Amino acid sequence: MSSTTSAKPAIKTKTLVIYALFIALTLVATAFIQFRLPIMGNGGLIHLGNVPLFVAAFVYGRRAGMISGAFGMALFDLLSGWTAWAPFTFVIVGIMGYLAGLIADKMPGNRIFVYSFAVFAALFVKIVGYYFAEVILYGNWAVPLGSVPGNFLQVVVAGIVVVPLAERLRKSIGRI
Repeated sequence: MSSTTSAKPAIKTKTLVIYALFIALTLVATAFIQFRLPIMGNGGLIHLGNVPLFVAAFVYGRRAGMISGAFGMALFDLLSGWTAWAPFTFVIVGIMGYLAGLIADKMPGNRIFVYSFAVFAALFVKIVGYYFAEVILYGNWAVPLGSVPGNFLQVVVAGIVVVPLAERLRKSIGRI
């Protein structure tokens, strides 16, 4: 077998660049576009990292959403002192991006409704996923309830930003 022949097609350079770009955008939006809400206890960090995650998922598909969210936000956890959260973030946010992209790709109907439903599904994954991650990390079933409002707000704000723009972006930018 020659080295130029493979059973699996190589990932195109354009695809790698898009993935890298959205990983970086997710990391930057998570790290630098954030504020804390002290009234929310342990769920008081609000950031806009979900905005590039949803753009990637809606414009470039489920794999782009999964990769940008999982790597971008887990990198934030690793670089900002939230290291214990990184494995949970990688899985939870990866599922969020994949599910949002899957719904956007496969569900027929009005695009605003479809994207809104995809955001709602991602919201459910985030709230449930981080609730159980906190149960594991804190060893308590009540304390994680304090993060639900912050997680809710993060995803809803991202949805408000992305849903009205997603279809225009998808049509003007195109798929990979």
